Amino acid sequence: MDTPALYDLAPAARLMLMGAVIALGPLAWVWLRSRGARPERRLRTLTLLTLFLTFDLVLFGAFTRLTDSGLGCPDWPGCYGHASPLGAAAPISAAQSAMPTGPVTHGKAWVEMIHRYLATGVGVLILTLAGVSGWLRMRPSAQSAPGARVDIWLPVVTLVWVCLQGAFGALTVTMKLFPAIVTLHLLGGMVLLALLCAQAVRQAQAQGDSTPIPISGAVRLLLGASLLLVVFQIALGGWVSTNYAVLACNSFPQCQGSWWPEMDFRQGFELWRALGMTAQGEHIGMPALVAIHYVHRLMAYAVLLVLVVLAWRLHRVPGLRVPARATGLLAAWQLLTGVSNVVLGWPLVAAVAHTGGAAGMVVVLTWIWFGSRSAAPLRRAATRVGSRMSA
Repeated sequence: MDTPALYDLAPAARLMLMGAVIALGPLAWVWLRSRGARPERRLRTLTLLTLFLTFDLVLFGAFTRLTDSGLGCPDWPGCYGHASPLGAAAPISAAQSAMPTGPVTHGKAWVEMIHRYLATGVGVLILTLAGVSGWLRMRPSAQSAPGARVDIWLPVVTLVWVCLQGAFGALTVTMKLFPAIVTLHLLGGMVLLALLCAQAVRQAQAQGDSTPIPISGAVRLLLGASLLLVVFQIALGGWVSTNYAVLACNSFPQCQGSWWPEMDFRQGFELWRALGMTAQGEHIGMPALVAIHYVHRLMAYAVLLVLVVLAWRLHRVPGLRVPARATGLLAAWQLLTGVSNVVLGWPLVAAVAHTGGAAGMVVVLTWIWFGSRSAAPLRRAATRVGSRMSA
């Protein structure tokens, strides 16, 4: 069986056409649902819908990874040089016959290509957001009408980022599930969610539907630290998943019957290496997989504690009680699904749910960050006004 070229751009135009067709559905829904609304309102509706679909795409990406479908089509952007597995039926059948449980099967090919179709559709929606934002920004009314001023920088940054994310998606395939690349691809999806969430919040503020909620400097510092810790923990979780280290510890709360099992941190966190191998070309050992798993677990305890404190502090702020509860519930969800992955033997539902909880946490914390501001500048401004009045 001939090995396909890693990059074959022949089906690229058909793949982009497929993405455009997929994007027409959400675009038509926004148009029909927002008939008669101002263009800024339609833009905000499209942003929220794109955020929702990107969240779904992150979940489907986890499903693709967890079902070992990442190499269902071993070339990019098509499948054996075709725009769909239908045209690649013969080479897929040959690969499946050679390795019935291998990375290439008809089912895995369809999962991988559907993920690419959905990703292309989301890319078209983000391109539309950037284009519409630029058009609204250049209108004469954008400089005068209340709520008509549209931010252009976040949509442009989001567009650039989704292009980078597509490049990492290609590298995920062509570098044969290189753990560092797959983990960066996961983090890129989380950053994309954060950028779209920031757009939605900024649009609501520009249209006067919400105002930044003042919080103390200490709480805002805690919020920023929590967001950074969550992103770091997601990176550790991605490293666990991409190295298939979830079952290196199959008990909880102990690991391998010990509170401090044998671990090889140097080998486990050697970042630039192929899947299942060390940088020297040897097979990675069990102590390294245990180290990968256990570091993620220990870090989870610290992140959980910080999130509980954050949720408690935010719940005392009027206007942030709902997102505070969401933070607490998502923290509990992550604990439940994380433990379920260990004690139930990494079931697919729990694994996808764990990724979904992480993505949800990124959205909620980003929403709070952009929907709030430190109260310290407000107090300083009030002090200055009071001083002037007393003088």
